[in-house]
Amino acid sequence: MITYVVVFAVYLSIMVGIGFKFYNKTDNLGDYLLGGRSLGSWLTALSAQAADMSGWLLIGLPGTAYILWVGTSEAIWTAVGLILGTYLNWLFVAKKLRKYTEISGNSITLPDFFENRFKDSKHILRIVSAVFIVVFFLVYTSSQFSAAAKLFSTVFGMNYTIGLIIGAVVIVSYTALGGFAAVCWTDSIQGAIMFFALLAVPFMTTAAIGGMDEISLRLTALTSETLSFFPMSNGSINGLLLASSLGWGLGYFGQPHILTRFMAIQSPDMIRKSRHIAMIWVVVTLAAACAIGVIGKAYAPDLADGETVFMFIIDALFPDVVAGILLTAILAAIMSTASSQLLVTASSVSRDLYALLFKKDVNGKEIVWISRITVVIIAVIAALIALDANSSVFALVSCAWGGLGAAFGPIILFSLFWKRMTLQGAIAGMIAGGVIDLFWYSMKGFGGIFAIYEIIPGFIAAIIAILAVSLATRVPKEVESEFEEARKPWAKK
Repeated sequence: MITYVVVFAVYLSIMVGIGFKFYNKTDNLGDYLLGGRSLGSWLTALSAQAADMSGWLLIGLPGTAYILWVGTSEAIWTAVGLILGTYLNWLFVAKKLRKYTEISGNSITLPDFFENRFKDSKHILRIVSAVFIVVFFLVYTSSQFSAAAKLFSTVFGMNYTIGLIIGAVVIVSYTALGGFAAVCWTDSIQGAIMFFALLAVPFMTTAAIGGMDEISLRLTALTSETLSFFPMSNGSINGLLLASSLGWGLGYFGQPHILTRFMAIQSPDMIRKSRHIAMIWVVVTLAAACAIGVIGKAYAPDLADGETVFMFIIDALFPDVVAGILLTAILAAIMSTASSQLLVTASSVSRDLYALLFKKDVNGKEIVWISRITVVIIAVIAALIALDANSSVFALVSCAWGGLGAAFGPIILFSLFWKRMTLQGAIAGMIAGGVIDLFWYSMKGFGGIFAIYEIIPGFIAAIIAILAVSLATRVPKEVESEFEEARKPWAKK
C-alpha cells in the first residue's frame, strides 16, 4: 500500500510540474487553447488518442466485456466501431480541418470555426455550439471523475468522495496552469503508459491462469452459452445492439477535444504520419481492453463490479512497484481526457460566451484568466454530478459521446466537404442533432426502437436538417470563395 502511495504521489507531482512548466508560456489565448499550432506528429497522435479513450478504456470497456457473452460481443463491436471511426476521422477530417481553421479567420475553437466558416455575424452558431459543449462535457468530465474515485476506492480503500476530490484537484491544477501545451504533453506521457499497461495485463493473466486452453475451460464452466461475435437475442442477431455498438464510430467526427488536436498540428502535411501512429495505438489498446475483460472473467469470475477487473488483476498478480506503475495507467487515461474536456469547456465559456455576451473588448490575458477560473468551476459542477458511487462510467461516457457526435459530427463533415451548406442549415442541423439525441436518450426506458444508441437517430436528424434547410437558403459568395480557397493544396503561411 505504501508503495502504491509513493508511485501515485510521484506520478501526480510530475503531471502538476508540467503544468507549472508551461504556465509562463501561455500569455495569449492562442497559446493557452491551441498551443500556438506547434504540435509534432507524435505529440498530436498520442495526445489525440489518449484524450479520446479516457478511463472508459481501462474501466468501462473491460467491464462490459466481462459480462459473458452479451457484454463481450457488445464490447467487441464497440471497439470495431471506434477503430473505423478513428481511421475515417484521421483520413478525411484531420487535414482539411487543420487547413480550413487557419484559412477561416485563424479559428482556435470549434465554435470559432463554425462562426468564421459561415460568416455568422449574429453569433448564433457560436452560442448554440458553446452551450452544447458545456452541457455534454459536464457529463463527460463527471464520468472521468467517477472513474478516478473508483480507482482510489479500489486501490487504497479510500472513501469514494475523497477519491473524487483528489482526482479532480490534480486534474484541475495542471489544466488551469499550463493550458493546451501542458495537456498535450501530459496526454502523450499518459498515452504511452496506457499502451504498455494494456499490453502487460492480458499476457500476465493468461500466464497465471495456465494458457488459453485453461481460460477456455473456465469460461465454458461459467456459462452454457457459446460465444458469438455478433450480439444475439432469442437465437438471432440483435440488430439494434449491433448498430448501436458500431454507432460509436460516428461520434469521432464531432468530439471537440479530439478535433482540436488536428487544429493544433504544425502542418497539415504531418497528418499522415500521425494517422499511422494513432491507428497502431488504438487497435492495440482496444483489442487488449476487450481481452482483459474476457480473460479477467476467467481469472476472477465473482467480482461485484466488473469495471474493477483491470485493477483487481494488477493488484493480485504484479509486484507492488510494477503494480503501482500499471495502475497509474488508469489515472493517466482519466486525467488525459478530463483535462482536455475541461480545457475545451473553458474555451467555450470564456471565448464563446463570456467575451461575446458580457464584455466584447476583453484582452487575451483576461480571457486566459477567465478560462482558468472556468476550469475550476466546471470541475466542481462535474464532481457534484459524479457523487453517485453507483454511476456507470460506460453509461456516462456513452451519453456525452453520443450528444457531441450528433450535434457536431454532421456539421463538421458538411462544412469540410459541401460548398452548398448554409448558415441556416448549420444552425438547424446542430439543434436537430443535439435535441433528438437528448430526446432519444430520455426515452431509452421504453425499449423498442428507443433502445438503439441515440447518436444514430441524432446524426440522421442533423443530416436531414442540414440538407433540407441549406437547399432552401442561399450561400453568400464570400463563403463559397473561402471554401474553394480551403480546397487548394497547402502552402505554409
